[in-house]
Amino acid sequence: MTEGGVTPSRADARRNRGLVLQAARSAFEEEGLAVPLGEIARRAGVGAGTVYRHFPSKDVLFRAAIVERIELFTDTARDLAEAEDPAGVFFRFLSSVVRLASRNKALCDALEASAAGRFEPSPHVAQDFDDALETLLSRAQQAGAVRKDVGIKDLRALLVGCLAMERARQEAEPEGGTDGRMAALMCDALRAVPTITKLPHGSGNRNETRCAMCGGAMTLARTGRPARYCGGACRQKAHRARGRARQA
Repeated sequence: MTEGGVTPSRADARRNRGLVLQAARSAFEEEGLAVPLGEIARRAGVGAGTVYRHFPSKDVLFRAAIVERIELFTDTARDLAEAEDPAGVFFRFLSSVVRLASRNKALCDALEASAAGRFEPSPHVAQDFDDALETLLSRAQQAGAVRKDVGIKDLRALLVGCLAMERARQEAEPEGGTDGRMAALMCDALRAVPTITKLPHGSGNRNETRCAMCGGAMTLARTGRPARYCGGACRQKAHRARGRARQA
């Protein structure tokens, strides 16, 4: 029976379940497990009794809300398992997971708890994701692009840590920070051959410019000739680079 004492039709029940699940995805994405069921019911436009009828606990609703998202990552990784350029595919996939999941608190919470063995979204969902991710990792290692001593547990720990750092960066820079920096640093740590990737940086403000050598932020001087380099080290590097170019 519903709150009004009328038994809902199957179509109404399916509709209400869909409304609750859609509202839960949005609410959990913003607040994670902290969001109360009453808030989800309010967003769905239904009574609390309707929520409990379809999902007897917040844990059950949380699992239902995030399973589809994790399965989407798994399906994407599986589709890429035979793609050319296994190194590029591997690093782009990791970066995309960080970019998409870092703005979804529910996914961050679920991936962190799953990696620690405290949470299983649904039977086999976490393992399927690990298996698909491990396939991409193995192919990138066979191509000589990723360190051989990295295993799937290492990779999941790095991924969860990167998500946490990315969320912290977003909270510290809510007005448009630097997307992708944490993922770029993580990818560099995984590479078999050490490299220094040019990290993406934010747009800054009107009083800030960038070093012509390293790209680091510099504050514009109020007077005098604008500096091109952030310091003596970059100025010397630029001088040596110009010398090599003249000799070539």
